[in-house]
Amino acid sequence: MKSKFLLSLILLIQLHSFSQNYNLNPTKKVPVIDTYFDNHITDDFRWLENTESAEVKDWISEQNKLSKQYLNKVSYKTGSYESVDTYGYTEYDYPTKKGDYYFNLYYTSFKSRPSLYYRKELKGDPLYLIGPKKLSKESVVNIQSFEISKDSKFIAVKYGKNGSDWSEIKIVNMKTKKLLDDHIKGVKFSNISWLDDGFFYSTYEQLNYYGKSLNSKIYYHKIGTEQKDDKLIFAKDNSPLTDFRFFTTSDQRYLVVYELNEEKGKKNNIYYIDYHSENKNLNILFPNIDQSITILDSQGDNFIAKTNKNSESGILISFNKSKPHIWNQITPDISSSLLLNTFLFSDKIVAIYQSNQQPILIVYNYKGEILHNSKFPLGSTIGGFSGEMTDDELLFYIESYTIPKAVFKFNVQTFKQKLIKRTKVNFKYKDIVYKNVNFLSRDGVEIPMLIVHRKDIELDGSNPTILKAYGGFGVVSLPSFDPGVVGFIREKGVYAFANIRGGGDKGIQWAKDGKGDKKQNSFNDFIDAAEFLIEEKYTNNEKLAITGGSNGGLVVAVAAIQRPDLFKVVVPIVAPLDMLRFEQFTIGRFHLDEYGSVNEKQGFKNLHSYSPYHNIKDHVNYPAMLIMTSENDDRVPPFHSYKFAAKMQNREAQTNPILMKSERNAGHYGASNLFSLLKEQAGIYGFILYHLEN
Repeated sequence: MKSKFLLSLILLIQLHSFSQNYNLNPTKKVPVIDTYFDNHITDDFRWLENTESAEVKDWISEQNKLSKQYLNKVSYKTGSYESVDTYGYTEYDYPTKKGDYYFNLYYTSFKSRPSLYYRKELKGDPLYLIGPKKLSKESVVNIQSFEISKDSKFIAVKYGKNGSDWSEIKIVNMKTKKLLDDHIKGVKFSNISWLDDGFFYSTYEQLNYYGKSLNSKIYYHKIGTEQKDDKLIFAKDNSPLTDFRFFTTSDQRYLVVYELNEEKGKKNNIYYIDYHSENKNLNILFPNIDQSITILDSQGDNFIAKTNKNSESGILISFNKSKPHIWNQITPDISSSLLLNTFLFSDKIVAIYQSNQQPILIVYNYKGEILHNSKFPLGSTIGGFSGEMTDDELLFYIESYTIPKAVFKFNVQTFKQKLIKRTKVNFKYKDIVYKNVNFLSRDGVEIPMLIVHRKDIELDGSNPTILKAYGGFGVVSLPSFDPGVVGFIREKGVYAFANIRGGGDKGIQWAKDGKGDKKQNSFNDFIDAAEFLIEEKYTNNEKLAITGGSNGGLVVAVAAIQRPDLFKVVVPIVAPLDMLRFEQFTIGRFHLDEYGSVNEKQGFKNLHSYSPYHNIKDHVNYPAMLIMTSENDDRVPPFHSYKFAAKMQNREAQTNPILMKSERNAGHYGASNLFSLLKEQAGIYGFILYHLEN
């Protein structure tokens, strides 16, 4: 990735063309009253959910004009444009090995989306294969994933348009490098799993743009045919809320299907089809299960799987397909560690663990004996493992908040690792320290937190500090390079990431203790993390900013509403903020286990107790806020942010600025090209720095 040092110059020129009028017109109220179990809830800004209306578009335009003016001014004053541009100038080459080729995604221009390149040899020059304009001329295209056939003759490329979660698939002939006529549409949250001369994919019923995603189906597409002729593999009649996940094993013998149910009282099922048998019917493997079990691969009649049953860290097991409840434990249960990922070879297993914010790589044989064990730096991430089961070497990368990806080879025979591409950065990273601390949440539970800062700061309670978290869906939060964090730390800022309950950082129970009717634990942990940073003299409440994305955006918004005295700046990004309406749109119904449902009395009571939109107080002047969303986000619809911003802004007590910025031609993951991405980051850090310094 290369930044061309143009961002600061372009934005400096733009800055002088903007007026300095930061006044907003009041947003009109059109009350709508909903009744939940005899509770009458007024929604004054329901009309902002109609994103196709001219009135809503005008409202968004006015909000964006204001935020653009404001962010350009404060980011120029704080130097965040120059900082993000400077520290974002990194150069690395991260190839992915698939089949006979190495693949990379490269930016071809400063305002483009990445194109897919290939090469036969790792030391060879990357060659162009396909790019966004070739996939679709009329849309902003993002290549989401790509999978090569077993014989390396074809590659299926999955891409999205204008930031939407809805995807399409096209096929490239690797011999001719030409696109085939095959074109699959209506794909959503689907992987691509090859079998012989075709692949499996899944779809949902596509209603209106923000309508619920229902009636999942799995199909098989044969190369050279039309989508209408694809074979339906699995569907569930009269069960629209059922969701499916699937994959084919490395030998392409089995298709494994997960049936996931969100309907109350229903459990999950796991099926398989044996394509080496004469009877290619769908067979039940595990009916009505609720424990965590993930099939990884097969060896003959046996499956290899990961399970968290009777293990918080995760263990690997094997079992015969005819006796799936008789398990042979392969790897030990390693206390105080979490099994994140595995890569299976014919005679070895490469397993990645995390222990106290530190990655560990362990190589086992299938008897569970440890053949190799190596630790990596605190606060780093090792990932991107790629290669074939027959290869002697794996590719992987190491990165952290302050160091971009460095790519290594790992030899699974000799256990030696070799740096193959050194990351170039233009700052001194060795004067930055990482430390893992634990603090007590109010109910006595120890919460881990990673803190990053320069070696020479003083803990005198005056340091500008950013606190971040995710805390949902059992997700394990791993560090990734962020030039904004580098710039913030270089200015003697402190960056902290709290691994609060609801995430998966300490296992299954850790996630369960921060979901459903225990969701408040997540928010309490985050608030307690802020108080810890103040008590330990890292910062004070006039120097503390909080930010998070998606569920993390919900966390910071709740914290700001519940404890406005504790924070100076708040930046929720693509966050669900109206929790009473969340399940009504797109994939909200997938997350009933995480948040609960307003259709149940206790679920409504719990959601209403913390929903940021519904707990705004008229008499409170909340911290300065930058509320960020994307106009095409069909995972967390942008009107969550629209309504929240409108309600926050339309109160006499609010004198701190409340900005709303909606990214154009973008979805849940934000900006649509490199220039927009750097500009977006500069805006966030500029807003934070400006208000922490003033």
